[in-house]
Amino acid sequence: MSDVKEMDPGAAASLNGLYRRYSGWLGRRLRGRVGADEAADVVQETYLRLAPYLLEDIRHPKALLLRVALNLVRDERRRMALRDRAMQGAIPMWVTAADAPVDRLHLKQVLLTMPPLYRDVFVLSRFDGMTYPEIALAHGISLATVERRMAKAVEHCMAQLDV
Repeated sequence: MSDVKEMDPGAAASLNGLYRRYSGWLGRRLRGRVGADEAADVVQETYLRLAPYLLEDIRHPKALLLRVALNLVRDERRRMALRDRAMQGAIPMWVTAADAPVDRLHLKQVLLTMPPLYRDVFVLSRFDGMTYPEIALAHGISLATVERRMAKAVEHCMAQLDV
């Protein structure tokens, strides 16, 4: 049994017609903002987002297509900016991974179940942004010990998160 839901033939034909009629126009509108390659991807994603809806109820297809596409572009730019800031250390890496309060609570529970030796190294690395050599120096342990404890901490997280 498959989780894939078959699309109603009428809806598929309607989506196909909408795509044939406006995909070129939408791609041209997006190229100036994101470039040709990304524009093609955004056009495809836009039509995928519209697939579940009753397309015959759309009164202004161009407006809807452009709004969905621009929202996709905006969301992707936000994700990229957040990731870039996290990579530069401007925000902690866990903000991107556990943005929702439920995710933060779950992460906290996972950290509390971790043995203290592993948790200390993990927190210093992932939340405080310290490098492995800095952690080794601060705790008076070898770099190999830091690496081993970090590997055990990540292994613990993955086991707790069922990854």
